[in-house]
Amino acid sequence: MVFAGAVAGQILEQKGVVTGAHILSIKDVRDDSFDPVDVSAEQLIDVRSRYLPLINKAVEENMRGVILSAAQKLNSVGGVIECCTVGMPVGIGSPMFDGIENRISQLVFGVPAVKGIEFGAGFDVAEMTGKQNNDEFFMNNGKICTRTNNHGGILGGISSGMPIIFRVAVKPTPSIAQPQNTVDYTTMTDEVLNIKGRHDPCIVPRAVPCIEAAANLALLSYFI
Repeated sequence: MVFAGAVAGQILEQKGVVTGAHILSIKDVRDDSFDPVDVSAEQLIDVRSRYLPLINKAVEENMRGVILSAAQKLNSVGGVIECCTVGMPVGIGSPMFDGIENRISQLVFGVPAVKGIEFGAGFDVAEMTGKQNNDEFFMNNGKICTRTNNHGGILGGISSGMPIIFRVAVKPTPSIAQPQNTVDYTTMTDEVLNIKGRHDPCIVPRAVPCIEAAANLALLSYFI
């Protein structure tokens, strides 16, 4: 999936469409968010090229500390990945079952450990009024834009021309070295599971290119 997504990304970039993702949070340590209105292709390329893809490099040490602490305790942690695409033409998508959110979500949930996804303001819209949530349009150097981007670049399943932004929740690695209660299906008795071998205490960093790939594949599908 990542290989195919990388090829898709190269094709999209030839069309001026650029995608990049970063680690928004590891447990309770949080990176800065993409500016939902003003994010450039150069910023996306820069962030995704970093060993630990972060906007604010100052949080890297704390994130590493949380992961190492979990490993020392034979435990694991999860986090959130934020992905953004700029340059998507206006009017791409469909208002019903073939909308941009639909295609991206279908592929994103093909990535193991993904448990949730939100676009734009996401679940925060539940606490907004219509006036607060609606993104007002205005003319900007001959181009129609919105002053805010609560819709995450997608209105009714169709691209608006604003940055497409979504966030993905990744669960903690389930294969931890601590003893865990389980059931033996053969004997139908309670047992204790002891997992051996190498298991990452946090798989969020490894999932970042997977989420980028999912977005690239979903968006390229509209062009072909």
